[in-house]
Amino acid sequence: MSTPSATPVLITVTGPDKPGVSSVLFAVLTRHGVDILDVEQVVIRGRLVLGVLVATERDPEGLQEAVEQAMATVSMSVEVELGADARRTARLESSHVLIVLGRPVTARAFTEVARKLASLGVNIDAIRGVADYPVTGLELRVSVAEDTADSDAELRSALAEVAVRVGLDVAVERAGLIRRAKRLVVFDVDSTLIQGEVIEMLAAHVGCEPQVREITEAAMRGELDFAESLRRRVALLEGLPESVLDEVGASLELTPGARTTVRTLKRLGFRCGVVSGGFTRVVQGLVDELGLDFCAANELEVEDGKLTGRVLGDIVDRPGKAVALRRFAAEAGVPLAQCVAVGDGANDIDMLGAAGLGVAFNAKPALREVADTALSHPFLDAVLFVLGVTRSEVEAADAADGLELSRQ
Repeated sequence: MSTPSATPVLITVTGPDKPGVSSVLFAVLTRHGVDILDVEQVVIRGRLVLGVLVATERDPEGLQEAVEQAMATVSMSVEVELGADARRTARLESSHVLIVLGRPVTARAFTEVARKLASLGVNIDAIRGVADYPVTGLELRVSVAEDTADSDAELRSALAEVAVRVGLDVAVERAGLIRRAKRLVVFDVDSTLIQGEVIEMLAAHVGCEPQVREITEAAMRGELDFAESLRRRVALLEGLPESVLDEVGASLELTPGARTTVRTLKRLGFRCGVVSGGFTRVVQGLVDELGLDFCAANELEVEDGKLTGRVLGDIVDRPGKAVALRRFAAEAGVPLAQCVAVGDGANDIDMLGAAGLGVAFNAKPALREVADTALSHPFLDAVLFVLGVTRSEVEAADAADGLELSRQ
């Protein structure tokens, strides 16, 4: 610990990042017998910014001269401030983390976000890039002026308006251990993990797709009770050959980024599964292919090789989805606060509300309004960025496993 008589000196080194810069600088500091009070370094596209705050009890001017000469030997620029305010070393922990996603993130759009934060008295403590593909992602660590129980909702509401206006997604999360403690993720299936709606694919085989789509859309908007809507839609499938279920299951197309998302989450030790208002027989192949840990979906009644137009057992509806999430979490021994739920429709509201983090993915307004965060770009791996996983980490892990990288 430095003495009251010591002079604080702030040294800021900038220039092209290369080996040896830190060792040259700290060799000088060692010779002058200084105390290290703080160090921070960042590299942006090959450019190094290194800040070191030290305290010296003798000859600060001599230290400045020695540092300037040493940095010249490695072709780096340096600024030395004698008598810097040492109290600034006591950093306050950020209260929240914001993930800003766009395709692209324009300077104008980011300026609007920064202005809104400033108007709320929110300070940006640090910024780093987390993704450059398939969207640009920036992580902002921020501190609110007065952190209260309502801070999350107030910040989320204020930024939602800006995000819509400038075409960005802005996710708001509490900083700290809880953000890094997520351990279980459940996905809705239709229009979330996969592209399209399974029941409409089935309906196309019996020529009633328009009627089924109309009922589906009303249910997703929250205008129609899901259980009743499901019974009405399944009734239209009466007489459909059982074999069609397997045909449709084999034709399912994953949402871009879905495979990457599940693979990465499982590397991190997450339990992953699906909770679907669709049908087990159709999605089971997908569950097996992705190596998912659990699945909750509806069962179709089949007699003599054909659908009867009825559903067996309890329907996985809006309340049923939340029940399934709680059951899976209990079986895995994971608290709900450490669970993530991702969905797109009104029947996902209870499930997202039960999870510690609810993500609305290309969702209907009814779900966007109650979700913790909303993603509007059609890439499921954006969920990873919200969880603090960077694109470079994903690609490095894939490369280590011998997987071919593709950005097409």
